[in-house]
Amino acid sequence: MAEQTKKRYITSQDLEKHNKTGDIWISIQGKVYDVSDWVKSHPGGETAILNLAGQDVTDAFIAYHPGTAWHHLDKLHNGYHVRDFHVSEVSRDYRRLAAEFSKRGLFDKKGHVTLYTLTGVAVMLAAVFYGVLACTSVWTHLISAVFLGLLWIQSAYVGHDSGHYTVTSTKPSNKIIQLLSGNCLTGISIAWWKWTHNAHHISCNSLDHDPDLQHIPIFAVSTKFFNSMTSRFYGRKLTFDPLARFLISYQHWTFYPVMCVGRINLFIQTFLLLFSKRHVPDRALNIAGILVFWTWFPVLVSFLPNWQERFIFVFVSFAVTAIQHVQFCLNHFAADVYTGPPNGNDWFEKQTAGTLDISCRSYMDWFFGGLQFQLEHHLFPRLPRCHLRTVSPVVKELCKKHNLPYRSLSWWEANVWTIRTLKNAAIQARDVTNPVLKNLLWEAVNTHG
Repeated sequence: MAEQTKKRYITSQDLEKHNKTGDIWISIQGKVYDVSDWVKSHPGGETAILNLAGQDVTDAFIAYHPGTAWHHLDKLHNGYHVRDFHVSEVSRDYRRLAAEFSKRGLFDKKGHVTLYTLTGVAVMLAAVFYGVLACTSVWTHLISAVFLGLLWIQSAYVGHDSGHYTVTSTKPSNKIIQLLSGNCLTGISIAWWKWTHNAHHISCNSLDHDPDLQHIPIFAVSTKFFNSMTSRFYGRKLTFDPLARFLISYQHWTFYPVMCVGRINLFIQTFLLLFSKRHVPDRALNIAGILVFWTWFPVLVSFLPNWQERFIFVFVSFAVTAIQHVQFCLNHFAADVYTGPPNGNDWFEKQTAGTLDISCRSYMDWFFGGLQFQLEHHLFPRLPRCHLRTVSPVVKELCKKHNLPYRSLSWWEANVWTIRTLKNAAIQARDVTNPVLKNLLWEAVNTHG
């Protein structure tokens, strides 16, 4: 009883005031933590916490952290508790479900998916080198390029899984797999991936906070981008200028061609981050890994007999990875969108609104890397992909109970939805007479978020 009287209380409104760099408070299960100085040491990066600063982050904390992380919180507790702390029924059910999965050991049972995938990658890589170095047939070189694109896709899935620490039980081994499958094999920095991907998960489908939706001047999934909004992730204005208007006017036609060369953008983003002034964890290791890729890949291409074959080889290998780039877009482009920072109190609701699942037979799970269960992955990012199909019916039932969307589309349907979303925005982009007024009306009538 004496301990209860010593507690100091603040309201949710008081907590909201501590929401900027240098003054960051968060609450977890009603206890308040001052993370102002510690945020730079956060393994998931500063952005994830800044986006939820001044709020209750219990659901996000449960989603991203194992049970061992709870004991680190005590040293950050500033003595305050939130007086008007409230847990919604959706959050109660979500936390109950997470606890149940934990008791069943699902987060710890990694399965053998990664072993099988890396074995397949190694076999394909050997086939690529053999096809290029030991064969002279143009068709063999073309097939080798296809295999190279496929192994990049599968290697990226392993990098994604290890980035969420769902591959092995130890952090160092996960990091090694991240660097090998990401930097060394695909040429895409795991540091860049973590920086953008963690922000994407936390701010799923927020137009101004989620970097995965910010593709001006090439694409715009909402006419709200026509107001040249400011990206809170990149810290710059996403200018909707005449060039952007022109490109977006035809985005439903250019979508697939752009996806074929989308890998080039990932290479550029990797270099921009690694050689920027931003704080980049393990910068030297990431650069070393990138150097490995930019050693073996150009050397391999140089063994092809002429520049025509080299160009075709590179283009085909890049174009094959468009399958994966398209899939990432299908999972979110046609889902609901919003503006502003994420709200810690509607974690479950925001994830269901901002994601689309892709339905497929179980024997195709390897092809989609588990990300066809996009909602399940967003709700439980620490869950190894071998369990996503198992928990899918439970998640579906929970969505039904709380009247929340659970959308699982075929590959074809998801493409149709995505192209329709892009086309709707493209039509509005062509209105050069009075874009703002008409766009607002369009959003009101044809809103998808």
